[in-house]
Amino acid sequence: MEAISNAVSFINGLVWGPPMLVLILGVGLFLSLGLKLMPILRLGEGFRLMWKGRTGGDAESEGEIPPFQALMTALSATIGTGNIAGVATAVFLGGPGALFWMWLTALVGMATKYSEAVLAVKFREVDERGAHVGGPMYYIRNGLGKNWAWLGVLFAIFAAIAGFGIGNTVQANSVADVLQTNFALPHWLTGLVLAALVGLVLIGGIRRIGQVASALVPLMAISYVIIGLIVLAVHAAELPAAFAMVFSDAFTGTAAEGGFAGAAVWAAIRFGVARGIFSNEAGLGSAPIAHAAAQTRNPINQGMVAMLGTFIDTIIVCTITGMVIISTGAWSSGESGAALTADAFALGFPGGNYVVAISLAIFAFTTILGWSFYGERSVEFLFGVKAIVPYRVLWIIAIPIGATLNLGFVWLLADTLNAMMALPNLVALILLSPVVFRLTREHFENERRVGS
Repeated sequence: MEAISNAVSFINGLVWGPPMLVLILGVGLFLSLGLKLMPILRLGEGFRLMWKGRTGGDAESEGEIPPFQALMTALSATIGTGNIAGVATAVFLGGPGALFWMWLTALVGMATKYSEAVLAVKFREVDERGAHVGGPMYYIRNGLGKNWAWLGVLFAIFAAIAGFGIGNTVQANSVADVLQTNFALPHWLTGLVLAALVGLVLIGGIRRIGQVASALVPLMAISYVIIGLIVLAVHAAELPAAFAMVFSDAFTGTAAEGGFAGAAVWAAIRFGVARGIFSNEAGLGSAPIAHAAAQTRNPINQGMVAMLGTFIDTIIVCTITGMVIISTGAWSSGESGAALTADAFALGFPGGNYVVAISLAIFAFTTILGWSFYGERSVEFLFGVKAIVPYRVLWIIAIPIGATLNLGFVWLLADTLNAMMALPNLVALILLSPVVFRLTREHFENERRVGS
C-alpha cells in the first residue's frame, strides 16, 4: 500500500507541478486574448442573462433545466471545501500573496469556463431517454472527430473515478469532521444522514438536483458572504494593510510571522493557482457537463452564464474567506484548513465558527449532488444509460464510508485524477478554440446588426 501511495504521490507532483499550472493559466490567457477579453468586459451582460434564465431558456429552447439552474448545479459542485478550507490552505502554505494568484487564475478562468460551456451546448447529444448530454467527452468526440474519441474516453474514466474522491468521500469526511468538532455529532451518524438526503435528491435526477441547488446555493453563498462582510467591517481598519500585503507578497514572498513559517514567491503562485483551480474548476471540464443540460439553443448565452461561476466562486466567495483570514491576523496563527477559517470568522462575529461549520456542511452536501451528476454522465458516456442506477447506488454507499474513514490516500488519488481530467479537456479547448472564437464573433455581429 505504501508503494502505491508513493507512486500516486509522485504522479501528483507531476500533474500538479509547474507545467500543469502554466498550461491551465496559459490556456485561460490564450482564450481570454482570443475572445478579446469579452468574458471580463461583458460580465454585466452575463448577470443579466443569468437573471433572465431563472424560469426557462430562450425561444425554442432545448434541454432539461433552466440556464440559472444549470449554473447553480455547476456552482453546487464548486462552492464547497475549496472556498473554506482550500483558501485557508493556500494562505497557510503560500502566504497572503496566494490570494492574488487565485484572483488571476479566476480572471483568465472565466474565458476557460465560457469556452467549455459554449462547446458543451454546441456539441451535446440527446440520449436514448431523450435527455441532453454533453461535456468534454462529447465535444472531444463530436468536435474533434472519431480519431480523438479515445481522449474523451480517458476524460470520462478520470471523472467517474475522481468524483468518488473529490466530490463524495472527501466532502462527506469534511462535513463529519466539522460537525463532530462543533456539535459533537458522531461521524457515522453524519454519514448516514448525508447518504439518505443525497439518495432522496438523486431519485429525481438532474431536474431535482437543479431545483435543490438553485434553492440552497444562493441562500448559503449570500449568507456566508454577508457574515464575512460583517467580520471585514469589524476589522475595517486592517483592510488597507491586508490588501497591500496580498499584492506585495505575491511578488516578494512572505516572511515568517507568528505560527507562519514563511513562503517564497513560488509558493504563493503554486498554492494560489492550484487552490484557485481546485475551487472554481475552470479547465477541469466538470462544469460544462451541467451546462449541457441547460434549456437553450444558444451556446454563447449559456457560455456567458457559465463564466459567472468562476467569478462568483473565486472573485466573490474565496475573496471573502481570504480577506477575513488576512485582516483578522488569523493567517499567522499556525492553524490551517477549515479550522483557520473558523478561527478567523470567530474573531469578528460571535459564533462565527458555527457559521463556517454550517456553511461547510451545506456547501459539501451540494457538492456531492453536483458531482454525482458529473459521474453519472461520465459512466453513461462509457457504458450507456444502464450504468446510471448502479452508479447512483455506489455513490450513496460511498458517503457513509467516506465520513468514517481516514482519507489521506483517497484525497491524494482524487486530487491526482482531478488534474488528469484537465489534460484531455485543455487539449480539446486549444484545438476547438477556433470554433469558440467563430461562434462568439458571429453572435455579436448578429446582435449588432439586429440592434442597428
